[in-house]
Amino acid sequence: MTAAVLTEGLERRFGDNLAVAGVDLEVAPGEIYGFLGPNGAGKSTTLRMLCTLLLPSAGRAAVAGHDVATDPEGVRLRIGVALQDAALDDKQTGRELLRLQGRLYGLRPKEVQQRLDDLTSLVDIGEALDDRIGTYSGGMKRRLDLAAALVHNPDVLFLDEPTTGLDPISRAKVWEEVRRLNDELEMTIFLTTQYLEEADQLADRVGIINDGRIVAEGTPEELKRRVGTDLVVVEVEGDGAPAAAVIEQLDVIESVGTTGHELLARTSDGAAAVSPVAVALSTAGIKVRNLTLRTPTLDDVFLQLTGAHIQETER
Repeated sequence: MTAAVLTEGLERRFGDNLAVAGVDLEVAPGEIYGFLGPNGAGKSTTLRMLCTLLLPSAGRAAVAGHDVATDPEGVRLRIGVALQDAALDDKQTGRELLRLQGRLYGLRPKEVQQRLDDLTSLVDIGEALDDRIGTYSGGMKRRLDLAAALVHNPDVLFLDEPTTGLDPISRAKVWEEVRRLNDELEMTIFLTTQYLEEADQLADRVGIINDGRIVAEGTPEELKRRVGTDLVVVEVEGDGAPAAAVIEQLDVIESVGTTGHELLARTSDGAAAVSPVAVALSTAGIKVRNLTLRTPTLDDVFLQLTGAHIQETER
């Protein structure tokens, strides 16, 4: 079976800056692939190469069986793209925009009308379809941009941080629509995001990119199992290194990671570990500001791999 998206040693340079540094990935047809990483990690640059908006500096990439460098037209006919900044004409109505998009892809008027009928039920646009785009909310513009990317019924849909800047209700609606596209149309979706919950909720598999390189790949559950079953999170006063040395001696603790004054202690039994951790730190005279127990997140995976939180790298 031909991969929906395939890259081999994909690179992109901007002068002396290596923005994408040899990315290898393979996305199967019908899969939702989450591309997770902080701003500046290389997510959007990789996506722009896959969408033929940038040429690779080295390596190769193919989408829907067509090479992005040697057959860009073949790629463009088979993909839909919704980038972070929607290029919408505020003076058009939503319907006018979708009709124009359909005609640009060579669809006949009857085909365009059929696609509009399909999309209005699939993507929640409603009666606003006949209103001018300038009156739309941010969430409505996102959904219209998504509909425009789907007019020609693409094989692969690329979404570049589709919910950035949206309120929680609008974000949830976009998530619902992405799931419906995948479930009802079996469409391959390549989703870049910096939101951990988004990748966790939507993606069949996740690739974590940092400094232009893939540092981990797998299902969200597989990646979180790398960290451990439970995490005891301890915030202490001052440097966390002495506290880490104390906790590491406990039999119930598998390993400890330290970031400043915060410690992440990995354990297979969180409930049994909390009390020994608190007692050991108190006995050692280390003042604890906060101690909590939780299950791992994708941010914990990123922290383990890179030594930084995704949120911290965005600052």
